[in-house]
Amino acid sequence: MLKSRPEHYGAVPVTIHWLTAILILALLGSGFQAGSAIDSATKAAFLRFHIPVAIIILLLTLFRIVWWWFFDRKPAPVQRSAPIWQERLARVVHIALYIVIFGMVATGIVMIALSGAGPIIFGGEGELPDFLRYPPRIPHGFGAILLSALLVAHVGAALWHHFIRRDGLLWRMWYGR
Repeated sequence: MLKSRPEHYGAVPVTIHWLTAILILALLGSGFQAGSAIDSATKAAFLRFHIPVAIIILLLTLFRIVWWWFFDRKPAPVQRSAPIWQERLARVVHIALYIVIFGMVATGIVMIALSGAGPIIFGGEGELPDFLRYPPRIPHGFGAILLSALLVAHVGAALWHHFIRRDGLLWRMWYGR
């Protein structure tokens, strides 16, 4: 089923979720590699991968929002016995993931635009500029660390639900069942 049921997510949100998760891991890896690369050619190679993946994640995130607003409903919570602070914390983490994703894309776009690095990254000649000279670099780098922390919290909570609470939460975000 493409759409969600009260007890399970549908194929569309499941696919968006796992594809986005894989791409975010690749994005973080390539971004940290680009940030620590010493020579311009290596940095450009990582950014040639990093930038299109970021655009795909942006499009998937926008599609996810449109999907939930217009086409589907999220399943009911697994257990209503969870403390209210846990439900609120989960909501904050999910919203923060969206905000950080949009913030990372925005700061990345502005950094490339201000630095003029786009043509060099995508086939032009020359040395890449020092991105640390451009103000969006600071929130972009902080955003990468924050995104990593949010992912650890998200995965940790999912594993806690799966192995400690054994409430089936993780299986709801998979195909079938």
